[in-house]
Amino acid sequence: DRAVLLPVDMQQAFDAPPWPRRWNKEVDANGVALLAAWRAAGRKIIHVRHDSVQKGSTLAPGTPGNAFRPGFEPREGEQLVTKNVNSAFIGTDLGYRLKELGAKHVVTFGISTDMCVSTTVRTGANLGWDMILVPDACDCFDLPDGCGVTIPAEEIQRAHVATLAFEFCRTMSTSELAGLRVAA
Repeated sequence: DRAVLLPVDMQQAFDAPPWPRRWNKEVDANGVALLAAWRAAGRKIIHVRHDSVQKGSTLAPGTPGNAFRPGFEPREGEQLVTKNVNSAFIGTDLGYRLKELGAKHVVTFGISTDMCVSTTVRTGANLGWDMILVPDACDCFDLPDGCGVTIPAEEIQRAHVATLAFEFCRTMSTSELAGLRVAA
């Protein structure tokens, strides 16, 4: 089939302050497994990297945090899209690249579920792509609710996956996708 893998913002900045606690201890292992399966099958991958334009950002180009996490670096022949907003479709040529590859399905994972991954999934669905989210290869952070309480990352993950799956995408696990069967 015509599925393109889209890892979103698998970058080193998320392992250090000011980023809060993350919950998914398997995010790297699951993401690397997806990349390995896609590469073994000769399928297309478009990596997404956040190149922040915010002063002092840990994701700014040239900072250590902007680098890909170990195992997530694009390989020769794999494409890279850089963005400076939440959606990988906004201000980039991602849609054009997907069309050039003959894509129908966009399988995405990354950091963080509720921010750049969610915004990319929502935008992609609105643009007509069959978006597939891999929740066990995603991660997110504990976040303040604005009322003095911190919402645990696990709850944020659960709510965002439910919202996305209700209207914007299908969900599949890493193990389901390791067999590379993405039904139309």
